[in-house]
Amino acid sequence: MNRAISINLALCCVLSLASPGCDSGSGGQTFDVAKSSAARVTDPPVSATDSATLAADNEAFALAAYQRLAATNENLVFSPSSVSIALAMAYAGAAGTTASEMASALHFTLPPERLHPAFDAVDLALSSRGEGKTGADGGPMRMHVVSSAWAERTYSFKSDYLDLLAANYGAAINLLNFQGAPESARVTINDWVANQTEQKIKDLLPQGTIDALTRLVLVNAVYFNAAWLYPFDPANTADRSFTKLDNSTVTVKSMGDHFSSLPAMKGDGYSAVALPYQDDRLSLLLVVPEVGNFASFEASLDAAKLDSIVAGLTPQPVILDMPRFKVETDASFVEILQDLGMTSAFVPGAADFSGMDGTQNLYITDVLHKAFIDVAEKGTEAAAATAVIMGVGAMPTGLMISADHPFLYFLRDQPTGAILFMGRVLDPSKN
Repeated sequence: MNRAISINLALCCVLSLASPGCDSGSGGQTFDVAKSSAARVTDPPVSATDSATLAADNEAFALAAYQRLAATNENLVFSPSSVSIALAMAYAGAAGTTASEMASALHFTLPPERLHPAFDAVDLALSSRGEGKTGADGGPMRMHVVSSAWAERTYSFKSDYLDLLAANYGAAINLLNFQGAPESARVTINDWVANQTEQKIKDLLPQGTIDALTRLVLVNAVYFNAAWLYPFDPANTADRSFTKLDNSTVTVKSMGDHFSSLPAMKGDGYSAVALPYQDDRLSLLLVVPEVGNFASFEASLDAAKLDSIVAGLTPQPVILDMPRFKVETDASFVEILQDLGMTSAFVPGAADFSGMDGTQNLYITDVLHKAFIDVAEKGTEAAAATAVIMGVGAMPTGLMISADHPFLYFLRDQPTGAILFMGRVLDPSKN
């Protein structure tokens, strides 16, 4: 991707803690906020059917994107929810072929008038998680979702588009001087991203992604920090061997413990276990294919298989051994989205985002994504950003699950079905 090209539309999702303010941070611009007259809808009238449809659609996109990301990454983490929300905000302004291609690539099947309220409901549900619970760092649990938009201060957008962003995504329009000071504007957005992710996601927008032709950067932010409901005993953590796909081994710090009851199962060629956080509506699902079965299992993974795994989990004693892991991923989603059929949105003149400004001047030039996850004995911390710019005595008994070879993971919100983070661990020594 040539990052020196002009940017008319950039979109960005980030894992975050708070709403944007008017302090730019070091090196950036101060900015004004153009507020829509529309208030955030805090109790959207969304049916159970629409909620289930959106969950299924987002799951399908998550797995389609995973298959393509997995082709070019070793260890992997990304935030399907963040990517979907940011692109949904862009989709809200799309029309014609651009809109139909985006809906197909993102697996959106709800009509727009039901899609955006359904995203609002998921967003609000996720933001309500964790009250009174503990984070992985010993502080309060944080599960925050927030959206914003960064616009060229001299450019005009349609009021109904701004109202939609405000009502369904809580996104105000922050005005920046892209034309006169694009580098300062880039620093301002990057500083905001870093602040919202507790400094876990830095420099989301590289040099060259913002220039004098930039008109809009859409941002969704999520930040997650939660303690396990059943933490691992640090006394059991030890150096253990992890077998990689090529059958070579590395020595890693591995956590081990016996749990009297966890949702788990033994499937055909794999084992799975869900580790609940203190807010047990959220859990980390580990899926561990048998040695030699990882590639075929991964290639066959689709929504039906994932759903069958989740449905097959039953509470039972589990003896679990798994490595600590910390994974960071930095990727462009442009080729992934193009491969999924979203093409015209990236072509000047062919892109139709007339729902934003009444013209066909805007187009997407890049979709950047950064993500981070740290899984250890006490819990999990995760952040991401997408720019469209975890004894001696009687031997315990239970299902034996040893993640001492490549495995997949899914950080899920069970009531909404949202996959907040997902990825794989092929070599936990590469943190």
